[in-house]
Amino acid sequence: MAAELTAHQLIAQHRPTLDLALETIRTRAYWSPHPEHPKAYGENGSLDTAAGKAAFDALAGTRLDLGQPGTDGWVGGEVSPYGIELGVEYPHADLDVLLPAMQAGQKAWRDAGAELRAMVCLEILKRIADRTMEFAQAVMHTSGQAFMMAFQAGGPHAQDRGMEAVAYAYVEQSRTPETAEWTKPQGKRDPLALTKRFTPVPRGIGLVVGCNTFPTWNGYPGLFASLATGNAVLVKPHPRAVLPLALTVQVARDVLTEAGFDPNLAALAAERPGEGIAKTLATRPEIRIIDYTGSTAFGDWLEANARQAQVYTEKAGVNTVIVESTDDYRGMLANLAFSLSLYSGQMCTTPQNLLIPRDGIRTDQGAKSYDEVTADLARAVDGLLGDDARANALLGAIVNPDVKARLEAAAGLGEVALASREVTNPEFPDAVVRTPVIVKLDGAKPEDEAAYTSECFGPVSFAVAVDSADHAVELLRRSVREKGAMTVGAYTTDPEVEEAVQEVCLDEAAQLSLNLTGGVYVNQTAAFSDFHGSGGNPAANAALCDGAFVANRFRVVEVRRPA
Repeated sequence: MAAELTAHQLIAQHRPTLDLALETIRTRAYWSPHPEHPKAYGENGSLDTAAGKAAFDALAGTRLDLGQPGTDGWVGGEVSPYGIELGVEYPHADLDVLLPAMQAGQKAWRDAGAELRAMVCLEILKRIADRTMEFAQAVMHTSGQAFMMAFQAGGPHAQDRGMEAVAYAYVEQSRTPETAEWTKPQGKRDPLALTKRFTPVPRGIGLVVGCNTFPTWNGYPGLFASLATGNAVLVKPHPRAVLPLALTVQVARDVLTEAGFDPNLAALAAERPGEGIAKTLATRPEIRIIDYTGSTAFGDWLEANARQAQVYTEKAGVNTVIVESTDDYRGMLANLAFSLSLYSGQMCTTPQNLLIPRDGIRTDQGAKSYDEVTADLARAVDGLLGDDARANALLGAIVNPDVKARLEAAAGLGEVALASREVTNPEFPDAVVRTPVIVKLDGAKPEDEAAYTSECFGPVSFAVAVDSADHAVELLRRSVREKGAMTVGAYTTDPEVEEAVQEVCLDEAAQLSLNLTGGVYVNQTAAFSDFHGSGGNPAANAALCDGAFVANRFRVVEVRRPA
Protein backbone atom coordinates (compact mmCIF):
# COMPACT_ATOMS: atom_id res chain seq x y z
CA MET A 1 0.00 0.00 0.00
CA ALA A 2 1.36 3.42 -0.93
CA ALA A 3 1.94 5.82 1.91
CA GLU A 4 -0.90 8.30 2.39
CA LEU A 5 1.13 10.39 4.81
CA THR A 6 4.43 11.56 3.35
CA ALA A 7 7.41 12.55 5.43
CA HIS A 8 7.07 16.10 4.12
CA GLN A 9 3.43 16.30 5.23
CA LEU A 10 4.18 14.91 8.68
CA ILE A 11 7.12 17.24 9.26
CA ALA A 12 5.20 20.29 8.02
CA GLN A 13 2.32 19.53 10.37
CA HIS A 14 4.10 18.37 13.51
CA ARG A 15 7.60 19.85 13.58
CA PRO A 16 6.38 23.16 15.13
CA THR A 17 4.68 21.18 17.92
CA LEU A 18 7.83 19.14 18.56
CA ASP A 19 9.89 22.34 18.70
CA LEU A 20 7.54 23.78 21.33
CA ALA A 21 7.79 20.56 23.36
CA LEU A 22 11.59 20.65 23.13
CA GLU A 23 11.66 24.24 24.36
CA THR A 24 9.28 23.45 27.21
CA ILE A 25 11.27 20.52 28.59
CA ARG A 26 14.26 22.87 28.56
CA THR A 27 12.52 25.68 30.45
CA ARG A 28 10.13 23.49 32.55
CA ALA A 29 7.44 26.15 32.02
CA TYR A 30 3.71 25.48 31.63
CA TRP A 31 2.58 24.41 28.17
CA SER A 32 0.10 21.95 26.74
CA PRO A 33 -1.24 21.57 23.20
CA HIS A 34 -4.17 19.55 24.54
CA PRO A 35 -7.07 21.54 26.08
CA GLU A 36 -8.21 20.28 29.48
CA HIS A 37 -11.77 21.61 29.35
CA PRO A 38 -14.53 19.63 27.60
CA LYS A 39 -15.91 22.79 25.93
CA ALA A 40 -12.77 22.97 23.79
CA TYR A 41 -13.73 19.78 21.99
CA GLY A 42 -16.07 19.39 19.04
CA GLU A 43 -13.99 21.72 16.87
CA ASN A 44 -11.36 20.95 14.24
CA GLY A 45 -12.71 17.46 13.69
CA SER A 46 -12.56 16.32 17.33
CA LEU A 47 -15.48 14.65 19.07
CA ASP A 48 -17.52 16.67 21.54
CA THR A 49 -18.87 15.11 24.73
CA ALA A 50 -22.04 13.72 23.16
CA ALA A 51 -20.27 12.36 20.08
CA GLY A 52 -17.58 10.78 22.26
CA LYS A 53 -20.22 9.07 24.39
CA ALA A 54 -21.98 7.84 21.25
CA ALA A 55 -18.72 6.47 19.84
CA PHE A 56 -18.04 4.67 23.12
CA ASP A 57 -21.57 3.26 23.28
CA ALA A 58 -21.20 1.98 19.72
CA LEU A 59 -18.27 -0.19 20.82
CA ALA A 60 -20.46 -2.27 23.16
CA GLY A 61 -20.79 -5.85 21.99
CA THR A 62 -18.33 -5.42 19.11
CA ARG A 63 -15.14 -7.22 18.16
CA LEU A 64 -12.13 -4.91 17.88
CA ASP A 65 -10.31 -6.59 15.00
CA LEU A 66 -6.85 -5.06 14.72
CA GLY A 67 -5.79 -7.20 11.79
CA GLN A 68 -2.87 -8.62 13.76
CA PRO A 69 -1.07 -11.76 12.57
CA GLY A 70 -1.29 -14.81 14.81
CA THR A 71 -4.79 -14.13 16.14
CA ASP A 72 -5.94 -17.49 17.49
CA GLY A 73 -9.11 -16.46 19.30
CA TRP A 74 -11.02 -13.65 20.98
CA VAL A 75 -11.12 -12.50 24.59
CA GLY A 76 -13.11 -9.96 26.57
CA GLY A 77 -15.21 -9.69 29.69
CA GLU A 78 -14.45 -6.19 31.01
CA VAL A 79 -17.02 -4.91 33.51
CA SER A 80 -17.04 -1.23 34.37
CA PRO A 81 -16.60 -0.30 38.05
CA TYR A 82 -19.87 1.55 37.39
CA GLY A 83 -21.60 -1.78 36.77
CA ILE A 84 -21.75 -1.83 32.97
CA GLU A 85 -20.58 -4.83 30.93
CA LEU A 86 -18.49 -3.47 28.07
CA GLY A 87 -18.90 -6.55 25.90
CA VAL A 88 -15.92 -5.73 23.64
CA GLU A 89 -13.80 -8.60 22.32
CA TYR A 90 -10.10 -8.33 21.51
CA PRO A 91 -7.69 -10.53 19.51
CA HIS A 92 -5.79 -13.18 21.44
CA ALA A 93 -2.31 -13.64 20.01
CA ASP A 94 -0.18 -16.66 19.22
CA LEU A 95 3.08 -15.10 20.38
CA ASP A 96 5.20 -17.37 18.20
CA VAL A 97 3.52 -15.78 15.18
CA LEU A 98 3.00 -12.21 16.41
CA LEU A 99 6.45 -11.47 17.82
CA PRO A 100 8.40 -12.37 14.63
CA ALA A 101 5.92 -10.29 12.63
CA MET A 102 6.64 -7.34 14.92
CA GLN A 103 10.37 -7.73 14.47
CA ALA A 104 10.04 -7.71 10.68
CA GLY A 105 9.06 -4.04 10.54
CA GLN A 106 11.86 -2.68 12.73
CA LYS A 107 14.50 -2.24 9.99
CA ALA A 108 12.46 0.29 8.00
CA TRP A 109 11.38 1.99 11.23
CA ARG A 110 15.01 2.23 12.37
CA ASP A 111 16.13 3.60 9.01
CA ALA A 112 13.41 6.28 9.06
CA GLY A 113 15.43 8.29 11.57
CA ALA A 114 14.59 10.06 14.79
CA GLU A 115 12.76 13.02 13.26
CA LEU A 116 10.35 11.05 11.10
CA ARG A 117 9.64 8.61 13.92
CA ALA A 118 8.81 11.56 16.17
CA MET A 119 6.47 12.98 13.53
CA VAL A 120 4.62 9.65 13.19
CA CYS A 121 4.26 9.45 16.97
CA LEU A 122 2.85 12.98 17.09
CA GLU A 123 0.34 12.08 14.37
CA ILE A 124 -0.77 9.11 16.49
CA LEU A 125 -1.21 11.44 19.46
CA LYS A 126 -3.14 13.95 17.34
CA ARG A 127 -5.61 11.30 16.23
CA ILE A 128 -6.03 10.12 19.80
CA ALA A 129 -6.61 13.75 20.83
CA ASP A 130 -9.32 14.04 18.18
CA ARG A 131 -11.11 11.19 19.96
CA THR A 132 -10.42 12.42 23.50
CA MET A 133 -14.08 12.26 24.54
CA GLU A 134 -14.38 8.66 23.38
CA PHE A 135 -11.18 7.76 25.22
CA ALA A 136 -12.48 9.54 28.33
CA GLN A 137 -15.48 7.21 28.42
CA ALA A 138 -13.22 4.20 27.90
CA VAL A 139 -10.95 5.27 30.76
CA MET A 140 -13.91 6.08 33.02
CA HIS A 141 -15.51 2.68 32.50
CA THR A 142 -12.34 0.67 33.00
CA SER A 143 -10.66 2.61 35.83
CA GLY A 144 -13.66 3.87 37.82
CA GLN A 145 -12.47 7.47 37.57
CA ALA A 146 -15.24 10.06 37.57
CA PHE A 147 -15.85 11.50 34.11
CA MET A 148 -13.99 14.80 34.52
CA MET A 149 -10.90 13.08 35.87
CA ALA A 150 -11.09 10.35 33.21
CA PHE A 151 -11.33 13.08 30.58
CA GLN A 152 -8.39 15.10 31.92
CA ALA A 153 -6.02 12.42 33.20
CA GLY A 154 -6.95 9.85 30.56
CA GLY A 155 -7.07 12.41 27.75
CA PRO A 156 -5.02 15.63 27.54
CA HIS A 157 -2.73 14.86 30.48
CA ALA A 158 -1.94 11.37 29.14
CA GLN A 159 -1.37 12.80 25.68
CA ASP A 160 0.98 15.39 27.20
CA ARG A 161 2.96 12.61 28.86
CA GLY A 162 3.21 10.73 25.56
CA MET A 163 4.41 13.86 23.75
CA GLU A 164 6.90 14.55 26.52
CA ALA A 165 8.39 11.08 26.00
CA VAL A 166 8.66 11.73 22.25
CA ALA A 167 10.48 15.01 22.92
CA TYR A 168 12.98 13.39 25.29
CA ALA A 169 13.50 10.53 22.82
CA TYR A 170 14.27 13.01 20.05
CA VAL A 171 16.72 14.95 22.22
CA GLU A 172 18.66 11.86 23.23
CA GLN A 173 18.83 10.46 19.69
CA SER A 174 19.88 13.84 18.28
CA ARG A 175 22.68 14.27 20.81
CA THR A 176 25.06 12.43 18.48
CA PRO A 177 25.43 13.76 14.90
CA GLU A 178 24.46 11.51 12.02
CA THR A 179 27.88 11.83 10.39
CA ALA A 180 31.34 13.13 11.22
CA GLU A 181 34.53 13.76 9.24
CA TRP A 182 37.42 12.72 11.47
CA THR A 183 40.96 13.87 10.72
CA LYS A 184 44.00 13.20 12.91
CA PRO A 185 47.26 15.02 12.06
CA GLN A 186 50.34 12.81 11.60
CA GLY A 187 53.10 15.41 11.47
CA LYS A 188 54.97 15.17 8.17
CA ARG A 189 52.87 12.24 7.04
CA ASP A 190 49.41 12.46 5.54
CA PRO A 191 46.71 12.83 8.16
CA LEU A 192 44.48 9.93 9.08
CA ALA A 193 40.97 10.61 7.77
CA LEU A 194 37.79 8.71 8.37
CA THR A 195 34.15 9.26 7.57
CA LYS A 196 31.90 8.11 10.39
CA ARG A 197 28.16 7.46 10.46
CA PHE A 198 26.25 7.09 13.74
CA THR A 199 22.87 5.36 13.79
CA PRO A 200 20.52 4.99 16.79
CA VAL A 201 19.41 1.37 16.73
CA PRO A 202 16.50 -0.06 18.73
CA ARG A 203 16.96 -2.63 21.46
CA GLY A 204 14.06 -4.76 20.25
CA ILE A 205 10.40 -5.15 21.11
CA GLY A 206 9.17 -3.03 24.00
CA LEU A 207 6.50 -4.51 26.27
CA VAL A 208 4.08 -2.15 28.02
CA VAL A 209 2.31 -3.82 30.95
CA GLY A 210 -0.72 -1.64 31.56
CA CYS A 211 -2.37 -0.80 34.87
CA ASN A 212 -6.02 -0.76 35.92
CA THR A 213 -6.19 2.73 37.41
CA PHE A 214 -4.50 4.94 34.79
CA PRO A 215 -4.23 2.89 31.59
CA THR A 216 -3.31 5.77 29.28
CA TRP A 217 -1.56 8.18 31.67
CA ASN A 218 0.79 5.45 32.87
CA GLY A 219 0.90 3.58 29.56
CA TYR A 220 1.72 6.35 27.10
CA PRO A 221 5.20 7.36 28.36
CA GLY A 222 6.72 3.92 27.82
CA LEU A 223 4.74 3.24 24.66
CA PHE A 224 5.82 6.42 22.91
CA ALA A 225 9.36 6.41 24.32
CA SER A 226 9.96 2.95 22.84
CA LEU A 227 8.23 3.66 19.54
CA ALA A 228 10.04 6.97 19.03
CA THR A 229 13.42 5.30 19.62
CA GLY A 230 12.81 2.74 16.89
CA ASN A 231 11.37 -0.19 18.80
CA ALA A 232 8.22 -2.11 18.05
CA VAL A 233 5.80 -2.02 21.00
CA LEU A 234 3.58 -4.79 22.34
CA VAL A 235 0.89 -3.57 24.74
CA LYS A 236 -0.32 -6.00 27.40
CA PRO A 237 -3.23 -4.23 29.10
CA HIS A 238 -4.59 -4.98 32.54
CA PRO A 239 -7.46 -7.47 32.03
CA ARG A 240 -9.91 -5.01 33.59
CA ALA A 241 -8.70 -2.04 31.50
CA VAL A 242 -8.13 -3.25 27.95
CA LEU A 243 -10.28 -0.86 25.92
CA PRO A 244 -8.31 2.42 26.22
CA LEU A 245 -5.04 0.78 25.23
CA ALA A 246 -6.66 -1.36 22.53
CA LEU A 247 -8.05 1.81 20.93
CA THR A 248 -4.58 3.35 21.21
CA VAL A 249 -3.00 0.41 19.39
CA GLN A 250 -5.71 0.60 16.73
CA VAL A 251 -4.92 4.28 16.07
CA ALA A 252 -1.17 3.59 16.04
CA ARG A 253 -1.55 0.78 13.52
CA ASP A 254 -3.66 2.98 11.23
CA VAL A 255 -1.11 5.82 11.29
CA LEU A 256 1.88 3.52 10.78
CA THR A 257 0.18 1.99 7.75
CA GLU A 258 -0.68 5.36 6.23
CA ALA A 259 2.89 6.55 6.77
CA GLY A 260 4.23 3.53 4.87
CA PHE A 261 5.44 1.49 7.84
CA ASP A 262 4.54 -1.98 9.09
CA PRO A 263 1.45 -1.73 11.34
CA ASN A 264 2.83 -4.61 13.41
CA LEU A 265 5.24 -2.14 15.01
CA ALA A 266 2.32 -1.68 17.43
CA ALA A 267 0.33 -4.66 18.65
CA LEU A 268 -1.96 -5.77 21.47
CA ALA A 269 -1.62 -8.82 23.72
CA ALA A 270 -4.96 -9.31 25.45
CA GLU A 271 -5.27 -12.36 27.68
CA ARG A 272 -7.78 -15.00 28.63
CA PRO A 273 -9.13 -14.99 32.22
CA GLY A 274 -6.41 -16.19 34.58
CA GLU A 275 -3.89 -16.66 31.77
CA GLY A 276 -1.30 -14.33 33.31
CA ILE A 277 0.77 -13.82 30.17
CA ALA A 278 2.81 -10.94 31.61
CA LYS A 279 5.41 -13.30 33.10
CA THR A 280 5.58 -15.33 29.91
CA LEU A 281 6.04 -12.24 27.77
CA ALA A 282 8.50 -10.58 30.15
CA THR A 283 11.03 -13.39 29.80
CA ARG A 284 10.71 -13.97 26.03
CA PRO A 285 14.04 -13.27 24.29
CA GLU A 286 12.31 -10.98 21.77
CA ILE A 287 11.23 -8.60 24.56
CA ARG A 288 14.08 -6.17 25.21
CA ILE A 289 12.31 -3.31 27.03
CA ILE A 290 9.58 -3.50 29.68
CA ASP A 291 7.47 -0.67 31.09
CA TYR A 292 5.40 -1.63 34.12
CA THR A 293 3.09 0.14 36.55
CA GLY A 294 1.54 -1.82 39.39
CA SER A 295 2.25 -3.79 42.54
CA THR A 296 5.65 -3.88 44.19
CA ALA A 297 5.69 -7.68 44.20
CA PHE A 298 5.43 -8.04 40.42
CA GLY A 299 7.68 -5.05 39.79
CA ASP A 300 10.37 -6.67 41.94
CA TRP A 301 9.84 -9.95 40.07
CA LEU A 302 10.34 -8.21 36.73
CA GLU A 303 13.52 -6.51 37.88
CA ALA A 304 14.91 -9.83 39.12
CA ASN A 305 13.80 -12.14 36.32
CA ALA A 306 13.46 -10.21 33.04
CA ARG A 307 17.21 -10.15 32.70
CA GLN A 308 17.24 -9.87 28.90
CA ALA A 309 15.27 -6.62 29.01
CA GLN A 310 15.75 -3.04 30.13
CA VAL A 311 13.05 -2.80 32.82
CA TYR A 312 11.31 0.42 33.88
CA THR A 313 9.00 0.05 36.87
CA GLU A 314 6.64 2.29 38.78
CA LYS A 315 5.62 0.26 41.80
CA ALA A 316 4.24 1.43 45.12
CA GLY A 317 5.34 3.46 48.09
CA VAL A 318 4.20 5.07 51.30
CA ASN A 319 3.55 8.73 50.57
CA THR A 320 3.98 11.01 53.55
CA VAL A 321 3.00 14.56 54.52
CA ILE A 322 4.60 16.27 57.52
CA VAL A 323 2.27 18.78 59.20
CA GLU A 324 4.46 20.92 61.47
CA SER A 325 3.05 24.47 61.13
CA THR A 326 1.20 26.62 58.64
CA ASP A 327 0.31 30.24 57.97
CA ASP A 328 -2.87 29.19 56.13
CA TYR A 329 -4.62 26.60 58.26
CA ARG A 330 -7.87 26.70 56.32
CA GLY A 331 -6.07 26.45 52.97
CA MET A 332 -3.96 23.55 54.24
CA LEU A 333 -7.02 21.58 55.38
CA ALA A 334 -8.84 22.20 52.10
CA ASN A 335 -5.82 21.15 50.06
CA LEU A 336 -5.27 17.97 52.07
CA ALA A 337 -8.97 17.08 52.01
CA PHE A 338 -9.02 17.27 48.22
CA SER A 339 -5.77 15.27 47.93
CA LEU A 340 -7.13 12.48 50.14
CA SER A 341 -10.47 12.35 48.31
CA LEU A 342 -9.53 12.60 44.62
CA TYR A 343 -10.35 9.31 42.81
CA SER A 344 -10.94 7.64 46.19
CA GLY A 345 -7.22 7.75 46.94
CA GLN A 346 -6.55 5.27 44.13
CA MET A 347 -3.49 7.14 42.92
CA CYS A 348 0.15 6.19 43.45
CA THR A 349 0.70 9.80 44.54
CA THR A 350 -2.07 10.09 47.18
CA PRO A 351 -0.80 10.89 50.70
CA GLN A 352 -1.15 8.01 53.13
CA ASN A 353 0.66 9.09 56.29
CA LEU A 354 0.10 12.49 57.88
CA LEU A 355 2.80 13.00 60.52
CA ILE A 356 1.52 15.47 63.14
CA PRO A 357 3.35 16.40 66.38
CA ARG A 358 1.41 15.10 69.39
CA ASP A 359 1.92 18.48 71.10
CA GLY A 360 0.17 20.20 68.20
CA ILE A 361 1.11 22.73 65.54
CA ARG A 362 1.35 26.50 65.11
CA THR A 363 -1.13 28.10 62.72
CA ASP A 364 -2.49 31.50 61.72
CA GLN A 365 -5.52 30.58 63.81
CA GLY A 366 -3.46 29.89 66.92
CA ALA A 367 -2.08 26.66 68.34
CA LYS A 368 -3.90 23.49 67.29
CA SER A 369 -3.52 20.19 69.13
CA TYR A 370 -3.01 16.87 67.34
CA ASP A 371 -6.62 15.96 68.09
CA GLU A 372 -7.87 19.31 66.77
CA VAL A 373 -5.87 19.03 63.53
CA THR A 374 -7.15 15.52 62.96
CA ALA A 375 -10.75 16.46 63.75
CA ASP A 376 -10.58 19.60 61.58
CA LEU A 377 -9.20 17.60 58.66
CA ALA A 378 -12.00 15.07 59.07
CA ARG A 379 -14.52 17.93 58.99
CA ALA A 380 -12.85 19.35 55.87
CA VAL A 381 -13.19 16.01 54.05
CA ASP A 382 -16.76 15.67 55.29
CA GLY A 383 -17.59 19.17 54.08
CA LEU A 384 -15.98 18.55 50.70
CA LEU A 385 -17.89 15.31 50.18
CA GLY A 386 -21.08 16.14 52.06
CA ASP A 387 -23.04 16.66 48.85
CA ASP A 388 -23.44 13.33 47.06
CA ALA A 389 -23.28 14.83 43.57
CA ARG A 390 -19.96 16.51 44.34
CA ALA A 391 -18.73 13.37 46.12
CA ASN A 392 -19.42 11.23 43.05
CA ALA A 393 -17.65 13.76 40.82
CA LEU A 394 -14.53 13.61 43.00
CA LEU A 395 -14.47 10.02 44.21
CA GLY A 396 -15.40 8.04 41.12
CA ALA A 397 -15.85 4.34 41.90
CA ILE A 398 -13.78 1.78 43.79
CA VAL A 399 -11.78 0.04 41.07
CA ASN A 400 -11.71 -3.50 42.48
CA PRO A 401 -12.75 -5.59 45.50
CA ASP A 402 -9.25 -5.52 47.02
CA VAL A 403 -9.44 -1.75 47.55
CA LYS A 404 -12.83 -2.10 49.22
CA ALA A 405 -11.49 -4.84 51.51
CA ARG A 406 -8.51 -2.68 52.58
CA LEU A 407 -10.81 0.24 53.26
CA GLU A 408 -13.08 -1.85 55.46
CA ALA A 409 -10.15 -3.42 57.34
CA ALA A 410 -8.49 -0.05 58.04
CA ALA A 411 -11.15 0.95 60.53
CA GLY A 412 -9.90 -1.79 62.84
CA LEU A 413 -6.32 -0.53 62.92
CA GLY A 414 -6.87 2.34 65.36
CA GLU A 415 -9.19 5.09 66.50
CA VAL A 416 -11.27 6.30 63.55
CA ALA A 417 -11.16 10.08 63.12
CA LEU A 418 -13.30 9.96 59.98
CA ALA A 419 -15.45 6.98 59.12
CA SER A 420 -15.98 6.00 55.50
CA ARG A 421 -19.53 6.14 54.22
CA GLU A 422 -21.32 4.74 51.19
CA VAL A 423 -22.36 7.16 48.47
CA THR A 424 -25.09 6.30 45.99
CA ASN A 425 -24.50 7.15 42.36
CA PRO A 426 -27.97 7.70 40.84
CA GLU A 427 -26.68 7.32 37.27
CA PHE A 428 -24.81 4.09 38.06
CA PRO A 429 -26.54 2.37 40.99
CA ASP A 430 -24.17 -0.63 40.89
CA ALA A 431 -21.06 1.52 41.41
CA VAL A 432 -19.20 1.03 44.70
CA VAL A 433 -18.50 4.55 45.96
CA ARG A 434 -16.91 5.18 49.37
CA THR A 435 -15.57 8.27 51.12
CA PRO A 436 -12.08 8.14 52.72
CA VAL A 437 -11.33 6.85 56.19
CA ILE A 438 -8.82 8.59 58.48
CA VAL A 439 -7.37 6.49 61.30
CA LYS A 440 -5.38 7.85 64.23
CA LEU A 441 -2.14 6.02 65.04
CA ASP A 442 0.79 6.64 67.35
CA GLY A 443 4.24 6.84 65.81
CA ALA A 444 5.85 5.85 69.11
CA LYS A 445 3.93 2.58 69.48
CA PRO A 446 5.50 -0.48 67.82
CA GLU A 447 2.07 -2.08 67.46
CA ASP A 448 0.98 0.79 65.15
CA GLU A 449 4.13 0.74 63.05
CA ALA A 450 3.10 -2.19 60.85
CA ALA A 451 0.04 -0.25 59.67
CA TYR A 452 1.61 3.06 58.72
CA THR A 453 4.82 1.60 57.26
CA SER A 454 2.89 -0.58 54.78
CA GLU A 455 1.20 0.74 51.66
CA CYS A 456 -2.60 0.74 51.95
CA PHE A 457 -3.69 1.63 48.41
CA GLY A 458 -7.08 3.30 48.32
CA PRO A 459 -9.05 5.87 50.36
CA VAL A 460 -7.17 5.19 53.61
CA SER A 461 -5.01 7.68 55.48
CA PHE A 462 -3.29 7.55 58.85
CA ALA A 463 -2.92 10.57 61.13
CA VAL A 464 0.26 9.53 62.92
CA ALA A 465 1.12 11.29 66.19
CA VAL A 466 4.87 11.96 66.42
CA ASP A 467 7.01 13.23 69.26
CA SER A 468 8.43 16.25 67.40
CA ALA A 469 9.38 17.63 64.02
CA ASP A 470 12.68 15.78 64.32
CA HIS A 471 10.79 12.54 64.92
CA ALA A 472 8.65 13.24 61.83
CA VAL A 473 11.74 13.83 59.70
CA GLU A 474 13.32 10.63 61.02
CA LEU A 475 10.18 8.61 60.18
CA LEU A 476 10.03 10.22 56.75
CA ARG A 477 13.63 9.27 55.99
CA ARG A 478 13.14 5.68 57.10
CA SER A 479 9.88 5.34 55.21
CA VAL A 480 11.24 6.63 51.91
CA ARG A 481 14.43 4.61 52.19
CA GLU A 482 12.71 1.32 53.06
CA LYS A 483 9.34 1.58 51.30
CA GLY A 484 9.77 4.35 48.76
CA ALA A 485 7.52 7.30 48.00
CA MET A 486 6.16 8.81 44.82
CA THR A 487 5.36 12.05 46.66
CA VAL A 488 6.30 13.83 49.87
CA GLY A 489 4.55 16.89 51.26
CA ALA A 490 5.31 19.20 54.14
CA TYR A 491 3.63 22.13 55.86
CA THR A 492 5.98 24.27 57.90
CA THR A 493 6.80 27.91 58.58
CA ASP A 494 10.09 26.95 60.25
CA PRO A 495 13.10 27.35 57.92
CA GLU A 496 15.05 24.71 59.84
CA VAL A 497 12.27 22.14 59.51
CA GLU A 498 11.88 22.98 55.82
CA GLU A 499 15.62 22.52 55.32
CA ALA A 500 15.58 19.17 57.17
CA VAL A 501 12.68 17.84 55.09
CA GLN A 502 14.31 19.02 51.90
CA GLU A 503 17.59 17.32 52.81
CA VAL A 504 15.80 14.01 53.39
CA CYS A 505 14.12 14.25 50.00
CA LEU A 506 17.39 15.11 48.28
CA ASP A 507 19.20 12.29 50.07
CA GLU A 508 16.50 9.71 49.40
CA ALA A 509 15.44 10.98 45.94
CA ALA A 510 11.79 11.80 46.66
CA GLN A 511 9.76 14.52 44.95
CA LEU A 512 8.72 17.19 47.49
CA SER A 513 5.83 19.68 47.60
CA LEU A 514 5.96 22.40 50.26
CA ASN A 515 3.04 24.34 51.76
CA LEU A 516 0.45 23.68 49.06
CA THR A 517 -2.74 25.53 49.99
CA GLY A 518 -4.26 26.50 46.64
CA GLY A 519 -5.28 24.73 43.45
CA VAL A 520 -2.15 22.59 43.06
CA TYR A 521 -2.14 19.28 44.93
CA VAL A 522 0.60 16.91 46.03
CA ASN A 523 -0.88 14.04 44.01
CA GLN A 524 -0.85 15.90 40.68
CA THR A 525 2.08 16.36 38.30
CA ALA A 526 2.28 18.38 35.09
CA ALA A 527 3.95 16.96 31.99
CA PHE A 528 6.91 18.84 30.51
CA SER A 529 7.62 20.37 33.95
CA ASP A 530 7.15 17.99 36.90
CA PHE A 531 8.94 14.68 37.31
CA HIS A 532 6.67 11.80 38.28
CA GLY A 533 8.76 9.59 40.53
CA SER A 534 12.52 9.93 40.64
CA GLY A 535 13.90 6.47 39.96
CA GLY A 536 15.97 6.89 43.12
CA ASN A 537 13.88 5.17 45.81
CA PRO A 538 12.04 1.83 46.03
CA ALA A 539 8.73 3.24 44.71
CA ALA A 540 10.04 3.40 41.13
CA ASN A 541 13.26 2.74 39.25
CA ALA A 542 12.44 5.39 36.61
CA ALA A 543 11.10 8.92 36.37
CA LEU A 544 8.42 10.18 34.01
CA CYS A 545 10.01 11.70 32.14
CA ASP A 546 13.73 12.37 31.93
CA GLY A 547 16.65 11.52 29.68
CA ALA A 548 17.34 8.28 31.54
CA PHE A 549 13.81 7.10 30.75
CA VAL A 550 14.51 7.07 27.01
CA ALA A 551 18.28 6.94 26.47
CA ASN A 552 18.70 3.22 27.14
CA ARG A 553 15.91 2.19 24.76
CA PHE A 554 18.38 2.49 21.89
CA ARG A 555 22.13 2.22 21.31
CA VAL A 556 24.27 4.13 18.85
CA VAL A 557 26.12 2.02 16.30
CA GLU A 558 29.05 3.50 14.40
CA VAL A 559 30.17 2.65 10.87
CA ARG A 560 33.51 4.17 9.86
CA ARG A 561 35.50 4.04 6.64
CA PRO A 562 38.46 5.86 5.12
CA ALA A 563 37.51 9.31 3.88
